[in-house]
Amino acid sequence: MRKIHGSALPRLLLLPLESQLDRVGRRLMQPDGAPRFDFRQPLGEEALLPPDSVSWRIFKNPISLFIGGVAAVILELAEPAVRTGVWEHSSFRKDTVGRLQRTGLAAMITVYGARSRAEKMIAGVVRQHDRVGGTTPDGRSYKANDPDLLDWVQATATFGFTMAYSRYVSQLSAEEISQAFAEAQVPGRLYGARNTPTSLSGWEKMLAEMKPRLEPSAIIDEFLWLVSEAEAFPAVLRPLQRSMVRAAVALVPQDVQHMLGLPHRYRMRLGEENLLRQAGSMADRLVLPSLPPAQSCLRLGLPADYLYHWIPDALPDFTPPPALRATSGSGRG
Repeated sequence: MRKIHGSALPRLLLLPLESQLDRVGRRLMQPDGAPRFDFRQPLGEEALLPPDSVSWRIFKNPISLFIGGVAAVILELAEPAVRTGVWEHSSFRKDTVGRLQRTGLAAMITVYGARSRAEKMIAGVVRQHDRVGGTTPDGRSYKANDPDLLDWVQATATFGFTMAYSRYVSQLSAEEISQAFAEAQVPGRLYGARNTPTSLSGWEKMLAEMKPRLEPSAIIDEFLWLVSEAEAFPAVLRPLQRSMVRAAVALVPQDVQHMLGLPHRYRMRLGEENLLRQAGSMADRLVLPSLPPAQSCLRLGLPADYLYHWIPDALPDFTPPPALRATSGSGRG
């Protein structure tokens, strides 16, 4: 198997940056008032998905995670019932950074957290959804726990995260993209989704069926402004943050962009795509020891750099170390 890095020099040059970004990431992963989540416990307990999954590879990259998350929300807000539920029952307007932090932490727990703790967190989200409902501006009633709406939300998230990684970090094959959709079935069902795509072609079919329901809204423009201007990253990285928002818009299928009338000011500028690809590639080499990907590898007895040590198509197969095998199946039904 070949290593990701061609020489030791790039790794040595990245070490000071890793230390700084690790501190920033640790702060971003701890929303104000939220209890600290320990990704290293319980020792040996597997996550909902294995560490050699496509999902573990994708979710470790903060650049594509931000871009993909914004792209997913654009598609979600294009559906009237989802849009009303999100905008009337969330803190996006009043606490944009806090909402981004909580959403990001929930995604990390879903993918990397120990199974028993991820299931507990997801059950709490489901209970919150059970209490959310209302009427759209055109008079249609909705409930947040409607499986049809949850299918759309889960599918757009998988599309966003997967395609952002493939476009701005490392190109994935059609088979790998389909695998990511298939893997998303596991947490998706826990959240209440029942009929999400299991492949890239399944996503394309779902998108075609959903298009008649999608519509433009000033709320989408407001959301894009909020995530562009929110202090989600240190000041030195703020210009990159705005570039990532434009990259998220570019990730939305072109016909949907036109359908939604997404503002021209959010179109990518000359050189931005290449800049983001370089940033995404560099981020994929940064081992941030305090963050969930590295911490979760340690929980399973793997090296902290397990997800960073090999090229994407050559991750070593995961076998729990002998000392952990007795507990590595904990939580599975």
